[in-house]
Amino acid sequence: MKYDVIVIGAGHAGCEAACAAANMGSYTLLITMDMNKIAQMSCNPAVGGIAKGQIVREIDALGGQMGIITDLSSIQFRMLNRSKGPAMWSPRSQCDRTRFIDNWRRKLDSINKLHIWQDTVTQLIIEDNVVCGVKCGLGVSFDCKCVILTAGTFLNGLMHIGKTKIEGGRISECSSYGITEQLINLGFTCGRMKTGTPMRIDGRTIDFSKMQRQDGDLDEGYRFSYLKGTNRILRQRPCWITFTNEDTHSILRESLDESPMYNGQIKSIGPRYCPSIETKIVTFADKSQHQLFIEPEGESSEEYYINGFSSSLPMNVQFHSIRTVPGLENVVAYRPGYAIEYDFFEPTQLKHTLETKLIQNLYFAGQVNGTTGYEEAAGQGLIAGINAHQKCHGGEDFILHRDESYIGVLIDDLVNKGVDEPYRMFTSRAEYRILLRQDNADMRLTEKGYKIGLVSQERYDLFLRKKNAICALIDFLNTTSVDYRNVNKYLESIGSSLMDHSMKIESVLMRPNVTLLGLIDYEVSLREFIDRMNIESWLLREVLEEVEIMIKYSGYIEREKIIAEKIRRLDYIKIPDNFCFDELQSLSTEARQKFERIRPRTIGDASRIPGVSPNDINVLLLLLGR
Repeated sequence: MKYDVIVIGAGHAGCEAACAAANMGSYTLLITMDMNKIAQMSCNPAVGGIAKGQIVREIDALGGQMGIITDLSSIQFRMLNRSKGPAMWSPRSQCDRTRFIDNWRRKLDSINKLHIWQDTVTQLIIEDNVVCGVKCGLGVSFDCKCVILTAGTFLNGLMHIGKTKIEGGRISECSSYGITEQLINLGFTCGRMKTGTPMRIDGRTIDFSKMQRQDGDLDEGYRFSYLKGTNRILRQRPCWITFTNEDTHSILRESLDESPMYNGQIKSIGPRYCPSIETKIVTFADKSQHQLFIEPEGESSEEYYINGFSSSLPMNVQFHSIRTVPGLENVVAYRPGYAIEYDFFEPTQLKHTLETKLIQNLYFAGQVNGTTGYEEAAGQGLIAGINAHQKCHGGEDFILHRDESYIGVLIDDLVNKGVDEPYRMFTSRAEYRILLRQDNADMRLTEKGYKIGLVSQERYDLFLRKKNAICALIDFLNTTSVDYRNVNKYLESIGSSLMDHSMKIESVLMRPNVTLLGLIDYEVSLREFIDRMNIESWLLREVLEEVEIMIKYSGYIEREKIIAEKIRRLDYIKIPDNFCFDELQSLSTEARQKFERIRPRTIGDASRIPGVSPNDINVLLLLLGR
């Protein structure tokens, strides 16, 4: 009954946290209400998307599991934003919901130091402001060195379907009680947030002939995990696009007084960037239609998800309005959409390790920190699991910076800025996004994961092969000149201006529309060099893509590196733990109050707190002798 780490909740944050801690060597217990719904995709059966896909690749690069599980469960893969610059490219995968759970369960069962217990945690055992165990609903207690709370939407969860209120953390699943009240009594600040999900419908009653078909990328090469490439093992399925119309909006508009969102029944904060359909028709009243994605829930399932039609309206209103949408006129539903309110804790109460400031060895990860999304939760879970293990065994804190990863941006935003609505990651939140691309997550993070013992030797050896291949190819391109007569044939075919003398391959590659794959067919020396590299086709693809990006965007990349290093210098200046901000009258009142509440650990952290002025930072620098 004694463990190093106990993880409460087996959602996306909990699974990553438990795997990370156990794989690093901690005896770990994962406690969940239902072992058959581990890593349940409560809403959309998809992983990735804009900025979220980058997070998944970062999780994979560090030795996490989400990318591997997603690849095994994928029924459609797409690389979004390929028409834009590489900083915007984002992988996304539609998944088989059931296979996703099964694959996660197999992974958890395969880890020797990881155990699972099916129960509800009702209380944390805390002595002298240090957590040392948990008490469960079945009457059993477990002792531990660290606890990671990843309860998702289950803390005092309350679902809404019109006037109907149902206690629960997810449809047909009970809420969790006791932990919120205990933490409030210990001094934690708690709030309520709201999220929602659309109805699920029967694919046999959908008229797909009235919809636009959306296939995934036919190229099998793209995937999430950096490990050895494999063809997708599940049957690939299309999604479909349709639109609401004025008839749909009219029905919804006439029923707004029955919406919990608008009649005062729901008082908590909802997600700005994933609004319900009733919020869309109010916020965008000038729009005559809204796009809906009809997405399959599995390889062979007839269950479909209506992406874009989340709602908490009464069931009859949901069914009536959806049947005005082309292709859904005769649709039959499996269950209605609903909204859910749940407890979260203000994330400024956390350190960058995700350990709480009030209680030692207690970590929070996922939606309890005010975030929304599987990927954001999984990224936090991974960091919490790593740091809980480190804390148990005397290791150093593991913290990712803003110029190193989207996960670093996410956690830094939470800890320094807090949240006033469910936090969702976007590329625009990262000031160094040309550095934080989806293609180079392994180059940024795998070395770090290997040093702390989370990245396997197999993954690290593969990383070194790729890194060495990239360095060798870049050196070759920088030092080798092309036969301009042959290359002119290629330039002519793509409408580029012709060359009248030889130049380095790197310089040719800098031209618009010129690609390495295109040059290979016309430049013999390049083709021969790549053949001598003798690497598998799937790995070669990654090498060529990354080298091309590094060369074409080298100016932007170097500029961001210089800016990041200048800003990073502020992160090297530590603020003493006992520093008394209240006594500094030279600081603005807002800065004093926020510094005292958030307790920034460095000048860099202090500079990123909203409302803090450059003058406030200069005062701190002066007082710290800088």
